[in-house]
Amino acid sequence: MIERIEDMPEGTMGFRFTGKITPADYEDVLIPGIKEMVDGGEVRCLCELGEEFDGYEAAAMWEDFKTGAHYAIRDHSVWSRLAIVTDIDWIGHMVALFGWLSPGELKLFAASDGDAAKSWVAG
Repeated sequence: MIERIEDMPEGTMGFRFTGKITPADYEDVLIPGIKEMVDGGEVRCLCELGEEFDGYEAAAMWEDFKTGAHYAIRDHSVWSRLAIVTDIDWIGHMVALFGWLSPGELKLFAASDGDAAKSWVAG
């Protein structure tokens, strides 16, 4: 499930990933949120993946690829900051390996540093 994080600083948006991520999570929550930020002219986003995150359904991985291709490539100039908040080792490794592909600045934060991540995204 992907849900919006409500207590985000003004001008930012946050998403919490829990359980198994489905294509509907992208269609109903993530894509509308990203579109809202892109339409506003700047993407400052925080994604939180806690220990209860259980990965993606295969079809959701395809949605992730399509969403990235559409918004990150086409609208790369409006991406300002993306914070990934997690203690999950494999996600940290993926950010280290592929983070350079991210439009804008990308920074990895430990789960205990969630408030710092919010401040950084807003900065």
